[in-house]
Amino acid sequence: MTGRVLVLGGTGEARRLATALVADGVDVVSSLAGRVADPLLPPGEVRVGGFGGAVGLAAWLAANPVAAVVDATHPFASTMTASAASASAVTGVPLLRLQRPGWTEQPGDDWRWVDSLEEAAVAVAGFGHVFVTTGRMGLGAFAGLTQEVLVRSVDPPEPPLPARTTVILERGPFSLADELALLREHGVDVVVTKDSGGHMTEAKLTAARELGVPVVLVRRLPVPPRVPVVATVEEAVAWLSALP
Repeated sequence: MTGRVLVLGGTGEARRLATALVADGVDVVSSLAGRVADPLLPPGEVRVGGFGGAVGLAAWLAANPVAAVVDATHPFASTMTASAASASAVTGVPLLRLQRPGWTEQPGDDWRWVDSLEEAAVAVAGFGHVFVTTGRMGLGAFAGLTQEVLVRSVDPPEPPLPARTTVILERGPFSLADELALLREHGVDVVVTKDSGGHMTEAKLTAARELGVPVVLVRRLPVPPRVPVVATVEEAVAWLSALP
């Protein structure tokens, strides 16, 4: 393809896509939300900070012409995904959603699906020690919990938090041995996570399975209609290569 590509990033897939495109000589600008203090930067040009919603992104695209936009944000970055779809419809700039598949339940899993963090907080109310691995955004949904709560995130979470919260600041990937040790050390009897997919944080699900610990999973929102979706960097590169 010819022309510049805007990659809405912040994920491993976005970094790998930018790396592949830059290696092929494509002009890439990656956009990061700026919610992580020390992000892993992709090659090529990088901008940090939001656009100001769908209107702001459309204005940016008008002022900075690109051949295509690839939305490779986190599977739960639903606001950005919706803004990208709206801006693409307004400007006519081709849009692709690069989104890793969700996790698949295995024999022995005890998964309990919910539609929101608020529903997750209700689902764990009867447990004694909750391990919350949903990231630092939205933890206020669990603020009313009175039991022991273990929170893991890359950056320090902001209040409100549950009264009896232990915070672990770590960035994946996490090994199965480490996850088993963590669950045992803290006496975790339920895990809360989003259906993010991928291998970097999947070990906690295997650890929960081996220990017989139930997992409360928050479902993803659907991708906006008429937006093509691919699951791999290779498919994204092929889609871009096919553009006129």
